[in-house]
Amino acid sequence: MSMQSTQGSHPTRKHALGRRAIVAGLATPFLPRFARAAEFTWRIGHSAPVDFPLHVRLIEAVGTIASRSGGQMAVEVYPSSELGTPIGLIAQLRAGTLDAAPLTNQVLATNLAVAALPMLGFAFTGYDQVWAAMDGGVGVFLRNQIEQRLGLFSMQRSWDFGFHQITTSAKTIGSVADLDGLRLRTPPEVDFIDLLQALKARPVTMPLSAMESALASGALDGQESVLPLVKAAALFKVQSRCALTNHIWDGQWLCVSGQSWAKLPAKLQEIVTAAFNESGLAHRQDTVSAASAARTELESQGMSFNATDPSAFRKALGTTGYYAAWQKKVGDAGWNALEKYTGRLA
Repeated sequence: MSMQSTQGSHPTRKHALGRRAIVAGLATPFLPRFARAAEFTWRIGHSAPVDFPLHVRLIEAVGTIASRSGGQMAVEVYPSSELGTPIGLIAQLRAGTLDAAPLTNQVLATNLAVAALPMLGFAFTGYDQVWAAMDGGVGVFLRNQIEQRLGLFSMQRSWDFGFHQITTSAKTIGSVADLDGLRLRTPPEVDFIDLLQALKARPVTMPLSAMESALASGALDGQESVLPLVKAAALFKVQSRCALTNHIWDGQWLCVSGQSWAKLPAKLQEIVTAAFNESGLAHRQDTVSAASAARTELESQGMSFNATDPSAFRKALGTTGYYAAWQKKVGDAGWNALEKYTGRLA
């Protein structure tokens, strides 16, 4: 089934029942059966495969909602972009034709520029800062913006997408100077491009499908992404070094259509919120574990890893005006909320 044919449409009943039967088994041995049909039925769409922690934890939350609501509410989960691309999912949520979807800050930023705030280059030195900010003032600021400007309700706990690292074929990245002139594959979003350009690297946008051959031929010097992607793409075949830069962090907000949320009784709103927040917290650990496992596997395949000093990169970005430009883009309220957790940047 093509992405175009599913976006904004309902799968056949046979396909939907088959999908629910398959995905339910990933998270629990069974889902509770109830004598009466659900009074409320939601659909959730996302782009991850069924064996990814994101999907498994969503199915876990679905089971919790069914159990705690006594069968009053049911949620169907459609993975692998069955209901459309992440950008398409936002449009469906805002139109009220889809009930919920996990959306990264990167995707939300296509409709809401300030949503990219947590992706600021070298903003966070580690997860202690990330979760303090996202569970605190930065999260409150972003969720208010998502609700006020996009008309979507989001859960209080951000899910984790992970820190980005840089891999190369020959050059070890240990300092800002090492990035000068380096040709790095990056997503096409302007926030990624701006960061690499501010560090004097040469960002190159291209599809993931073309990246391995470009790395193998020397058309690219390296790439930046999360470690599970490096493992999944078997980039150890064409990349021998990885700098643990943590240069960008991204997370996911479980967003709900404003129309769908308004229709739920207060008790069901409490059940849904608690279930997704609980599974979101578990997913955070899943992401850390996946990155650790990916590093172990990559090291076993010969890839070497080295640490970097984030303060040196921050200093370089401050002198280029990178942080000042971001402060202007997100406004003082968002910027001040961020610096409460990161320390002074601009």
